[in-house]
Amino acid sequence: MDTCEDTDRVARILAGDVEAFSGIVNRWQGPLVSLAFRYCRDHALAEELAQDAFLKIYRNLGKWRGDAAFSTWLFAVAINVFRSWYRRRKPATISLEALELVAGGSDTAAAAEAREVEELVREAVLALPGRYRDALILFYFRDTDVKSAAAILGIAEGTLKSHLHRGRKLLADRLPNPAGTPMHRTEPGPWTGSIEYSSLNKN
Repeated sequence: MDTCEDTDRVARILAGDVEAFSGIVNRWQGPLVSLAFRYCRDHALAEELAQDAFLKIYRNLGKWRGDAAFSTWLFAVAINVFRSWYRRRKPATISLEALELVAGGSDTAAAAEAREVEELVREAVLALPGRYRDALILFYFRDTDVKSAAAILGIAEGTLKSHLHRGRKLLADRLPNPAGTPMHRTEPGPWTGSIEYSSLNKN
């Protein structure tokens, strides 16, 4: 499915064909749930957040003017939903300082296991200031290139690169063995749930 099909579906929805939104949900529900998971670390909650994002996307389709790719606009709307949730959530139970203490303690050897280290990094990324957190999540964990990530966040490419650099520096200052930190692009396991698009057409 290409961008033209997204564009066609948007036109049909705006013309009154609500059912056409199912195609957008079917195409993008996996990526949006995956992105939401980066913020909440809970699969069930990620599905709820993705559905909230689809509701906002549906209600604001008329604001997409076509001057950017539909996917860029869709992710920009979604990430605003996820950021808003993250700001309202209960305070994180682990801070960067706590991560540093845990990593430097007697359990360092166990934490060096690949999966545990990756989880440590993910928690540390979530504890970063928002502008660095969002840049790292999009670039490293969502496999988004610099141009697209900058467009989604509404910033210049140079600013995004600066945020990535600063975010990596903050992690290196607080995590053990930063040279071995797994800051490569990774994805969670395949998401197999579904979102009922019919529930999106609510006032």
